[in-house]
Amino acid sequence: MIGAGGAEQSTNDGDANADHDADAPLRIAVTGAGGRMGREVIESATDRDGVAVALAVNRTETDPVGGVDVVAANRLAEHLAESDPDVLVDFTGPTSAVEYAETAAASGVAVVTGTTGFDLGEVARLRETSEAVPLLRASNFARGVAALRRAVRAAAAAVPGYDVELTETHHNGKRDAPSGTAKTILGDVESVRSDLDRRVHGREGEAPRGANEVGIHARRAGDVTGEHEVLLAGNRETLELTHRAGDRGVFAEGALDAAAWLAGRDPGRYEFDDVLGGGEE
Repeated sequence: MIGAGGAEQSTNDGDANADHDADAPLRIAVTGAGGRMGREVIESATDRDGVAVALAVNRTETDPVGGVDVVAANRLAEHLAESDPDVLVDFTGPTSAVEYAETAAASGVAVVTGTTGFDLGEVARLRETSEAVPLLRASNFARGVAALRRAVRAAAAAVPGYDVELTETHHNGKRDAPSGTAKTILGDVESVRSDLDRRVHGREGEAPRGANEVGIHARRAGDVTGEHEVLLAGNRETLELTHRAGDRGVFAEGALDAAAWLAGRDPGRYEFDDVLGGGEE
């Protein structure tokens, strides 16, 4: 179902099973092990008590990451059967993420994915996957972003009629624009401001602002990990709400928190707010 924040909410309350047994190590499988986030997840997991990287896969040949051997992704089903992980953690691309999730579901393995950019057909396939295993999908695994989203909803509702602009900045290698997190925040704004029904991506030339607009600006530069700023302005005042990620470790740690929370739960769709205790029933 869709919660007040405009984001997809859990189909369960998440209380059917307790969190992963603290006495047994959480066994994770990591896809896209050669990518930025895949490497970060593996390195964070190897430094974390109670977590073991049971499997790391990549589409192309990759050297070991954090002391963990990386094997071919095209044999994922076989590798899952051999390694028996509790949760698959995915930060890849939409097409591969769906394929990995479906393979994991066929093996009875829960799925945590931070991949963004899914089209409607891919979202539908993920929903089908969640009927077989618990699946947690989030555009951002930073606890600060979860807090930012709540603050944005409260602020946007408290100042009706104020103009809203959202600016996000990421490294020069990021492919999608605006970011998945930015789109999620836009959904949060629109959930409490029904008058804002037109998204304007940047401005050029003669472009007077319409009363129903929310502005979106995507910047790509250097090695910026991720910044999101929401500006609300009106009545001779401005309010700015900003989150900056210092490095990708914050996202990897959040994904591992999500994996530990998800392991052993009932099939269904979950989001990161559920992990933090802010999910809506």
